[in-house]
Amino acid sequence: MAIKKQAVNPEDDLGFGNQAVRQRIINRNGSINVKRLGIPFFSTTNTYHRLITMRWPAFWLTVLVAYIVVNVFFASIYLSIGIGNLHGTNDNNVSNPFLNAFFFSAQTLSTVGYGHISPAGVIANWVAAFESMIGLLAFAMATGLLYGRFSRPSAKFVFSDNMLIAPYALTGGRGLMFRLANMRLNVLLDLAIEMTFSFNEVVDGKTIRRFYTLPLERSKVSILTLSWTVVHPLTEDSPLYNITPEDMKNSMATFNILVQAFDDTFSQTVHSRTSYQYDEIVWGAKFTPAFFHDEAGLVHLHLGKISDFEQADLPEIS
Repeated sequence: MAIKKQAVNPEDDLGFGNQAVRQRIINRNGSINVKRLGIPFFSTTNTYHRLITMRWPAFWLTVLVAYIVVNVFFASIYLSIGIGNLHGTNDNNVSNPFLNAFFFSAQTLSTVGYGHISPAGVIANWVAAFESMIGLLAFAMATGLLYGRFSRPSAKFVFSDNMLIAPYALTGGRGLMFRLANMRLNVLLDLAIEMTFSFNEVVDGKTIRRFYTLPLERSKVSILTLSWTVVHPLTEDSPLYNITPEDMKNSMATFNILVQAFDDTFSQTVHSRTSYQYDEIVWGAKFTPAFFHDEAGLVHLHLGKISDFEQADLPEIS
């Protein structure tokens, strides 16, 4: 194998140890590719985290389902104690008793109370009082979740679809590079990036996983205004100096990217992650410009062109 052997630094490990893996350690969207087992089905340990981090369509669907389930539950209670205990249902132009109970439950849960339907009797009033308390707590919780989702600081980068093995002018040789840009309008300061190269290696007949942190041309920038092309120079000191596409494929090579920045809007540090596998590397290519100047001289960054590249001749390796 053409991967140059180097001293293994335990700090480069991403938590997988030396166990050989045949999968991404970090998915392209930044999530960790580990499935946890042994968690009880009704465990509330990660409920808040799931509600905060789930996608918006899933969040709104969860809220809608919970709202319907609660109202169906209380509507069933009102029906069980008798629809006659809800005054005004006869004048509501709704002939279905369940719908009358459901709509009254929705008004009580949200504390709207239009006054057309009202509870009668001790039991119905107790149920309505309990439901109104549940409604106040539920809407307070939903408000907190919405605020938490909107106020949670996070980084939103667009990464190039591929890594490139491209000509590298500073050394006259080759460079392993990818490109990123900030998708939001906020200002990111003090960006730091780390690229970890991991691969499977056979040692004494046993396959183990190695991790190397690759030195970069530039690992920090003070402010991200345009796109940033991150480069690992393929010099003689690089473990990838003589590597070939076959070597990367046979070793299940993966490049894990960790980005850290200071968000000027929230005054907090934010993080982002992604990864590239051996089959997402293009050999003999270079990125094309993703920004241009208009007639007034103003710079425009086109985020849709972050992944654009063109073929390029690679210099020979001595």
